[in-house]
Amino acid sequence: MSANFEAKKVVVQEITEKIKASKSIVLVDYNKLTVAEVSALRNKCKQAGCEYKVYKNTLVRKALNDLGHTDFDNDLNGPTAVAFGSDETGAAKVMVAAAKEYDSKVVVKSAFVDNAYVDKNGVKALASMPSREELVAKMLGSMQAPLSNFAGVLNNLVAGIVRVLHGIAESKQ
Repeated sequence: MSANFEAKKVVVQEITEKIKASKSIVLVDYNKLTVAEVSALRNKCKQAGCEYKVYKNTLVRKALNDLGHTDFDNDLNGPTAVAFGSDETGAAKVMVAAAKEYDSKVVVKSAFVDNAYVDKNGVKALASMPSREELVAKMLGSMQAPLSNFAGVLNNLVAGIVRVLHGIAESKQ
Protein backbone atom coordinates (compact mmCIF):
# COMPACT_ATOMS: atom_id res chain seq x y z
CA MET A 1 0.00 0.00 0.00
CA SER A 2 1.18 3.48 -0.77
CA ALA A 3 2.15 6.08 1.80
CA ASN A 4 -0.60 8.35 0.47
CA PHE A 5 -3.24 5.69 1.15
CA GLU A 6 -1.94 5.25 4.71
CA ALA A 7 -1.98 9.03 5.24
CA LYS A 8 -5.60 9.15 4.08
CA LYS A 9 -6.52 6.35 6.48
CA VAL A 10 -5.01 8.37 9.33
CA VAL A 11 -7.03 11.46 8.31
CA VAL A 12 -10.24 9.39 8.07
CA GLN A 13 -9.54 8.04 11.57
CA GLU A 14 -8.99 11.62 12.82
CA ILE A 15 -12.30 12.76 11.29
CA THR A 16 -14.10 9.75 12.76
CA GLU A 17 -12.76 10.55 16.24
CA LYS A 18 -13.82 14.20 15.91
CA ILE A 19 -17.31 13.14 14.82
CA LYS A 20 -17.61 10.83 17.82
CA ALA A 21 -16.34 13.51 20.21
CA SER A 22 -18.60 16.28 18.87
CA LYS A 23 -22.20 16.87 19.86
CA SER A 24 -22.92 18.51 16.50
CA ILE A 25 -21.31 18.85 13.10
CA VAL A 26 -22.30 21.46 10.52
CA LEU A 27 -21.32 21.22 6.85
CA VAL A 28 -21.02 24.49 4.92
CA ASP A 29 -20.01 25.60 1.44
CA TYR A 30 -17.29 28.19 1.95
CA ASN A 31 -16.77 29.20 -1.69
CA LYS A 32 -15.29 32.66 -2.38
CA LEU A 33 -14.15 33.37 1.19
CA THR A 34 -10.88 35.25 1.46
CA VAL A 35 -8.09 34.05 3.73
CA ALA A 36 -8.85 36.86 6.19
CA GLU A 37 -12.54 35.90 6.29
CA VAL A 38 -11.67 32.23 6.88
CA SER A 39 -9.33 33.24 9.72
CA ALA A 40 -12.05 35.42 11.26
CA LEU A 41 -14.54 32.55 10.95
CA ARG A 42 -12.10 30.15 12.62
CA ASN A 43 -11.68 32.61 15.50
CA LYS A 44 -15.47 32.94 15.91
CA CYS A 45 -15.76 29.16 15.98
CA LYS A 46 -13.01 28.89 18.58
CA GLN A 47 -14.78 31.48 20.79
CA ALA A 48 -18.02 29.50 20.50
CA GLY A 49 -16.30 26.25 21.48
CA CYS A 50 -16.28 24.64 18.06
CA GLU A 51 -13.63 23.82 15.47
CA TYR A 52 -13.71 24.83 11.80
CA LYS A 53 -11.82 22.47 9.47
CA VAL A 54 -11.60 21.83 5.76
CA TYR A 55 -11.15 18.21 4.68
CA LYS A 56 -11.48 16.44 1.37
CA ASN A 57 -15.11 15.47 0.76
CA THR A 58 -14.20 11.87 0.06
CA LEU A 59 -12.48 11.53 3.43
CA VAL A 60 -15.42 13.06 5.35
CA ARG A 61 -17.82 10.85 3.36
CA LYS A 62 -15.74 7.77 4.20
CA ALA A 63 -15.69 8.65 7.92
CA LEU A 64 -19.46 9.22 8.01
CA ASN A 65 -20.13 6.05 5.99
CA ASP A 66 -17.92 4.05 8.36
CA LEU A 67 -20.16 5.29 11.19
CA GLY A 68 -23.24 4.18 9.23
CA HIS A 69 -24.45 7.60 8.02
CA THR A 70 -24.95 7.86 4.26
CA ASP A 71 -27.39 10.80 4.26
CA PHE A 72 -24.53 13.26 3.75
CA ASP A 73 -23.30 11.88 0.42
CA ASN A 74 -25.20 14.51 -1.62
CA ASP A 75 -23.98 17.38 0.60
CA LEU A 76 -20.33 16.43 0.29
CA ASN A 77 -19.82 17.97 -3.14
CA GLY A 78 -17.96 21.16 -3.95
CA PRO A 79 -15.95 23.14 -1.41
CA THR A 80 -17.08 21.91 2.01
CA ALA A 81 -15.94 22.93 5.47
CA VAL A 82 -16.90 21.15 8.67
CA ALA A 83 -17.64 22.81 12.00
CA PHE A 84 -17.33 20.40 14.92
CA GLY A 85 -19.40 21.68 17.86
CA SER A 86 -18.96 20.91 21.54
CA ASP A 87 -22.70 21.44 22.09
CA GLU A 88 -25.83 20.92 20.01
CA THR A 89 -26.37 24.55 18.94
CA GLY A 90 -23.02 26.36 19.02
CA ALA A 91 -21.68 25.37 15.59
CA ALA A 92 -25.07 25.96 13.97
CA LYS A 93 -25.29 29.46 15.49
CA VAL A 94 -21.83 30.42 14.26
CA MET A 95 -22.35 29.05 10.75
CA VAL A 96 -25.83 30.58 10.29
CA ALA A 97 -24.46 33.93 11.51
CA ALA A 98 -21.54 33.57 9.07
CA ALA A 99 -23.95 32.83 6.23
CA LYS A 100 -25.76 36.10 6.99
CA GLU A 101 -22.56 38.08 7.53
CA TYR A 102 -20.68 36.88 4.45
CA ASP A 103 -23.76 37.01 2.18
CA SER A 104 -23.71 33.92 -0.07
CA LYS A 105 -20.00 33.21 0.47
CA VAL A 106 -20.96 30.74 3.20
CA VAL A 107 -23.92 28.45 2.54
CA VAL A 108 -25.15 26.00 5.17
CA LYS A 109 -25.58 22.51 3.72
CA SER A 110 -26.58 20.21 6.58
CA ALA A 111 -25.70 19.04 10.08
CA PHE A 112 -25.25 15.94 12.18
CA VAL A 113 -26.85 16.25 15.63
CA ASP A 114 -27.71 13.42 18.04
CA ASN A 115 -26.68 10.79 15.47
CA ALA A 116 -29.19 12.15 12.97
CA TYR A 117 -29.09 14.04 9.67
CA VAL A 118 -30.41 17.62 9.86
CA ASP A 119 -31.14 19.56 6.65
CA LYS A 120 -30.33 23.26 6.18
CA ASN A 121 -33.74 24.38 7.47
CA GLY A 122 -33.16 22.28 10.58
CA VAL A 123 -29.76 23.93 11.04
CA LYS A 124 -31.41 27.35 10.94
CA ALA A 125 -33.92 26.17 13.54
CA LEU A 126 -31.07 24.84 15.71
CA ALA A 127 -29.32 28.20 15.48
CA SER A 128 -32.40 29.98 16.82
CA MET A 129 -32.68 27.67 19.84
CA PRO A 130 -31.11 28.69 23.15
CA SER A 131 -28.12 26.66 24.28
CA ARG A 132 -28.36 24.04 27.01
CA GLU A 133 -26.78 26.41 29.54
CA GLU A 134 -29.31 29.15 28.72
CA LEU A 135 -32.20 26.70 29.14
CA VAL A 136 -30.85 25.48 32.49
CA ALA A 137 -30.43 29.08 33.68
CA LYS A 138 -34.01 29.93 32.68
CA MET A 139 -35.34 26.84 34.42
CA LEU A 140 -33.42 27.58 37.61
CA GLY A 141 -34.60 31.18 37.52
CA SER A 142 -38.22 30.12 37.18
CA MET A 143 -37.80 27.59 40.01
CA GLN A 144 -36.17 30.20 42.21
CA ALA A 145 -38.80 32.92 41.62
CA PRO A 146 -41.54 31.46 43.89
CA LEU A 147 -39.06 31.05 46.77
CA SER A 148 -37.83 34.59 46.30
CA ASN A 149 -41.39 35.93 46.27
CA PHE A 150 -42.28 33.92 49.38
CA ALA A 151 -39.23 35.31 51.21
CA GLY A 152 -40.32 38.84 50.23
CA VAL A 153 -43.84 38.26 51.56
CA LEU A 154 -42.49 36.93 54.88
CA ASN A 155 -40.11 39.88 55.15
CA ASN A 156 -42.96 42.36 54.56
CA LEU A 157 -45.13 40.53 57.10
CA VAL A 158 -42.43 40.73 59.78
CA ALA A 159 -41.75 44.39 58.95
CA GLY A 160 -45.48 45.14 59.23
CA ILE A 161 -45.68 43.47 62.67
CA VAL A 162 -42.66 45.50 63.82
CA ARG A 163 -44.29 48.73 62.62
CA VAL A 164 -47.56 47.90 64.42
CA LEU A 165 -45.73 47.05 67.66
CA HIS A 166 -43.70 50.24 67.36
CA GLY A 167 -46.93 52.23 66.88
CA ILE A 168 -48.51 50.61 69.96
CA ALA A 169 -45.40 51.34 72.03
CA GLU A 170 -45.46 55.01 71.00
CA SER A 171 -49.17 55.38 71.77
CA LYS A 172 -48.69 54.00 75.31
CA GLN A 173 -45.93 56.49 76.06
